[in-house]
Amino acid sequence: MKPNIIVALLVGLVLGFVGGRVYSGSPTKAETKPAAQAGQANPARRPVDPTVFKVPVEGSPTRGNPEALITLVEFSDYECPFCSRANVTVEKLEEEYGKKLRVVMKQNPLSFHARAKPASLAALAAGEQGKYWEMHGKLFANQKKLDDASLEQYAKELGLNLDKWKADMASPALSEVIQKDQTLAGQLGASGTPAFFINGRFLSGAQPIDNFKALIDEELVKAEALVKGGVRPAQVYAKIIEKGAERAAPKAAQQQQQAPAVKKIDVPADSASFGPATAKVTIVEWSDFECPFCSRAVPTLTQIKKEYPKDVRVVFRHQPLSFHANAKAAAEASEAAREQGRFWEYHDKLFANQKALDRASLEKYAQELGLNVAKFKAALDSGKFKAKVEADSAAGSAVGANGTPTFFVNGRELVGAQPFDAFKRLIDEEIAKADKLLASGTKPEELYAKLNADNVANAPAAAAPGAPAEPPVQKVDVGNAPVKGPANAPVTIVAFSDFECPFCSRVVPTLKQIEDQYQGKVKVAFRNQPLPMHANAKAAAAAALAAHEQGKFWEMHDKLFANQRALDRASLDKYAQELGLNVDKFKAALDSNKFAQQIEADAADAGRLGATGTPTFFINGRTLVGAQPFDAFKRVIDEELKKAGAVAADRK
Repeated sequence: MKPNIIVALLVGLVLGFVGGRVYSGSPTKAETKPAAQAGQANPARRPVDPTVFKVPVEGSPTRGNPEALITLVEFSDYECPFCSRANVTVEKLEEEYGKKLRVVMKQNPLSFHARAKPASLAALAAGEQGKYWEMHGKLFANQKKLDDASLEQYAKELGLNLDKWKADMASPALSEVIQKDQTLAGQLGASGTPAFFINGRFLSGAQPIDNFKALIDEELVKAEALVKGGVRPAQVYAKIIEKGAERAAPKAAQQQQQAPAVKKIDVPADSASFGPATAKVTIVEWSDFECPFCSRAVPTLTQIKKEYPKDVRVVFRHQPLSFHANAKAAAEASEAAREQGRFWEYHDKLFANQKALDRASLEKYAQELGLNVAKFKAALDSGKFKAKVEADSAAGSAVGANGTPTFFVNGRELVGAQPFDAFKRLIDEEIAKADKLLASGTKPEELYAKLNADNVANAPAAAAPGAPAEPPVQKVDVGNAPVKGPANAPVTIVAFSDFECPFCSRVVPTLKQIEDQYQGKVKVAFRNQPLPMHANAKAAAAAALAAHEQGKFWEMHDKLFANQRALDRASLDKYAQELGLNVDKFKAALDSNKFAQQIEADAADAGRLGATGTPTFFINGRTLVGAQPFDAFKRVIDEELKKAGAVAADRK
């Protein structure tokens, strides 16, 4: 996905989705504490907002000393990978701060995580029998097994009264708890997960532990001062949040920046579609048959087809993600089915059988649908539709559809497996526009082009006047990192990346495009930031550095990103052999942990610079987060080249 986490992550990421963006840094210096203790040792980090929010804790699951001077309230989602990563951090904080810290859990199951709400209900229902935290631990330890049968198994393992547990899960009371928590999260501006409030101060995302400790240490100073002034420890939290803000201040500029993109979106004649070509609304979807989020969008599209049979056309385009091993083959198979007039039937077969997309299964589905199997096989064997799939993928990347599913409704972006109502709002708005154009004389066959062009022309600017500036420029050392490009290049891109991170793999073609288009002007340095949630990321980073020692870093880099699902030790050794490395020397480097210190130093620098998610780039010290499209890099690179030209001119 490209949920911009982010994204977000976007983001995230979306992060998520361009995979999980996190912007907070360390706090400012505490008045009565040495700078290093208060987090001031890292001045490059952006300070945490000093605003204190009124975050009630009554009625929520709580763990720790009721007289703790620090209360950490977490809004979380049991299906969110960033939350599970943060859970490890919270547990470490509990160990380190002991009786000084209590943890309060709030539920914020995100809409695009199908099993998140049932998991929250399971935890709360366990809490009715005094086993909330035990279930909490089970859920994060088994994020990929949150189906009903698994939840019931965990309840059995915890010795719960199953009849009561099931009744509590089904009760409206617990659903109301979740709704109340989500409403509170929205009021406080905590729209993503995980989100933390430390004595009322907001810290967003799965940040490094040092960022938590810096803020906790700062708040401890204040709390201890209150105790010295006569406030009882049990009343410290209530006193601190007594006059806290109950709502996050409106951030019009931020909302402007986060407005969905509007792009000129072409509709190739050879793309599968349903609905009339002269429909008032055209939805172009970039999708991946192995992506679980894409499969969740299928019922929504079916509902759209049913409710808007004459007014909506849906066009399917391919974006098989690199970390889905069978996605490309499935995409080509769907095109082979389209050639025989059965794309949508085959499309439904693939999404109904996402875990069985090997070649034998693809052929079986063709047979089940009554296709000419010999012709189908020949199309796959010849790679007949490879170029079509690659062209779709490149076109998607060009308009920012790097994650799946991504939709454009008459050019207006909608990211992720959104509910029907999210589509309905845009569809109804676009139908109203279309009706006006038709009434004024626009021909039906010209309608989509006109609507798309008008939407692009009327799109708000990327940043409104007075919007917050980008993060400050930071000094980012290349150090002994592998570098590609001339030493004297006017633009240096330092990438902090993780070989097991799917968002990092998505940006590899973009960096290649930069290399091709800015020859001699840009150099790229690669630094390691293996995330703790990725079991093989550190080993892969070490393997890349061991290859670098033998002059083959970038070749190994490409191997690792091309094989993200096979980063075990045997596979790493195999790649070394395939690249013609001295395998004994390579193995010795891994066995001795020769590069552990360098990897740890890279990760520490990433934390110091505020690069808490991957990938994060620093372009001449300017921050760019996530698997951004080429144009995002181009804008910054061109600005930096212009500056470099001005400096050169001044020196003449």
